[in-house]
Amino acid sequence: MHNGASGFGSDAVYLFERSLLHTGDRCEFRSLAADWDADEAVADADDFDLVVVSGGDGTVASLLYALRRHRAIVCVFPSGTANLFFASLGNSPEPAALARACRIGRTMECDLGEVGWMGPEGREHRAGFTLMSGTGFDAELMRAAVPNKKAMGQAAYLMAAVGNPNPPLVTFTVEADGETFVREGIACIAANSAMLQGDLEIVPDSRLDDGLLDIIVLESPDAVGLLKPLFLGLIDRHGANLGRPSIERFRAREATISSSRPIPMQIDGDPLDHEVSSFTARILPERCRLVVDALSPYAVESGEAPLFPGTEVKAFPTD
Repeated sequence: MHNGASGFGSDAVYLFERSLLHTGDRCEFRSLAADWDADEAVADADDFDLVVVSGGDGTVASLLYALRRHRAIVCVFPSGTANLFFASLGNSPEPAALARACRIGRTMECDLGEVGWMGPEGREHRAGFTLMSGTGFDAELMRAAVPNKKAMGQAAYLMAAVGNPNPPLVTFTVEADGETFVREGIACIAANSAMLQGDLEIVPDSRLDDGLLDIIVLESPDAVGLLKPLFLGLIDRHGANLGRPSIERFRAREATISSSRPIPMQIDGDPLDHEVSSFTARILPERCRLVVDALSPYAVESGEAPLFPGTEVKAFPTD
């Protein structure tokens, strides 16, 4: 399932498809329409040995959330602008290497996040996320970046940040697994994985299989103040030694986050078209079975036979 509207319209997914298929295999390539529905798109997923979801972080999150009730093996193919979820998995982005990983069939059980909020029409909404969902400055940046995202890619986020150097402080009330915290900040994020570009982690020890959300409050009163934790991240990418100043983290299975006024909200990089005053977030443990390659931090040697016949497991294939 491929979303051709994601990213810059790369043809790499077709090279992946050619590398994946061997004689006798049957493949259905489905291009998602502009008005695609995730539940409809994956309705027959269990009829296949492997399901490939191709698109950006928003597309992937929607499809994986729809696949949470299926037991299909899923491969994530990076076709978006940032592809942060794919980076979090740690797989090789090279199409032939990823195709080989699919045929071998080594997998990990991945957690998903779920958020709920009240829309302006008074109806409750729910959506899944693979990486982060949150309110405040990060959502404002993503909303501002939308007009330039297709042409500029990740640079659109930098332009949006330059255009909003002094975001207003908001009072957040965080109820996390029965405990309540009140903090001032410019954003509050619920994260399943807290990895950014360049393998930089907002907070340490945030994994896709730990059964917990990281509730992250950005406490800096301006965008410039966030440069310090980002600079330290260049030296200590995982945050285990130098920490992350101006950032506070709470860990929980479920949380409710309320803000002192309505503010923008984003779900895996896709901003809502309205503002919210509160949202709930919870973890859905081990909801997707995802393909990982031998270099992924989530790879575990199982000793099982390859998923597809005729696939030899080689560390450095020569053919």
